[in-house]
Amino acid sequence: MSNFIQNLSTLMHEYLNIPKDIASKIFFSILVLAIWQSFAIVFKSIVYRSIKDLPKRYLATKTTNYILRILALIAFFNIWIGFGGEIFAFLGLLSAGIAIALRDPLVNLAGWIFIIISKPFSVGDRIEIGGIKGDVIDIRTSQISLLEIGNWIAADQSSGRIIHIPNGWFLTKSLANYTQRFDFIWNEIPVLITFESDWAKAKSILSEIAKNHQTISEVDAKTSVHKASGDLLIYYKNLTSIVWTSIEPSGVQLTLRFLCKAREKRSTANKIFEDILKSFNHESDIEFAYPTQRLYYKE
Repeated sequence: MSNFIQNLSTLMHEYLNIPKDIASKIFFSILVLAIWQSFAIVFKSIVYRSIKDLPKRYLATKTTNYILRILALIAFFNIWIGFGGEIFAFLGLLSAGIAIALRDPLVNLAGWIFIIISKPFSVGDRIEIGGIKGDVIDIRTSQISLLEIGNWIAADQSSGRIIHIPNGWFLTKSLANYTQRFDFIWNEIPVLITFESDWAKAKSILSEIAKNHQTISEVDAKTSVHKASGDLLIYYKNLTSIVWTSIEPSGVQLTLRFLCKAREKRSTANKIFEDILKSFNHESDIEFAYPTQRLYYKE
């Protein structure tokens, strides 16, 4: 093997005018690269055959890739620089240049470390940051990828776009997580009826509709909140649906507030709206209101 490397180095020196020591380093670098890619392909094939659960497969693939990259980086470093005493002087000069030239990549790397250690979200969570909302589908050392929801699409449904967000954002911007600790959110549906309508009957109908479409039981919701309260100061006095009453310029507004799963916001609201339309259609003393203006003339 050593004779082969010496002969190759001699050929590269004679025909390409490359110093022999540099030629041997190039050879070993190519060898490390080939081994790295071969192991990556083999491990990926093993993971795909042995792990059927998608989240576990994703985690195993990512972990394997990170380990192989670190090992390859150590090998390249040893080939080109070595681990002798001169390394400290080199690292001192290198760090100064990196701090200036690679500010953004370093910030993104720091953001990735923050995500890995603090775990403000995980793959599969629904989050919002910087006005962008979506489901986390990938976490990398420099950026995360979101399957976007909202934007021109109403009611938090998928737009079909993939948004890449630099990890540095998570060090400076506020982050909202829809699904961390418990997978439910509060939703509200306002229903405006005329002043002449029987608002008490309408309120009773809305309460009954909310009970029929309650996808999360109060017991399950309280259990989730209780578990989360061990680490976070979360307190809800009431976790059942409720209808609030208020007076608006055009009528009486009844606001139905209820719990729903974060990814079922639109489908749940759709079912509730349809039941409201059907129920109110059978009531002669309940009418929907719309913006109106009334004029009174004094004789």
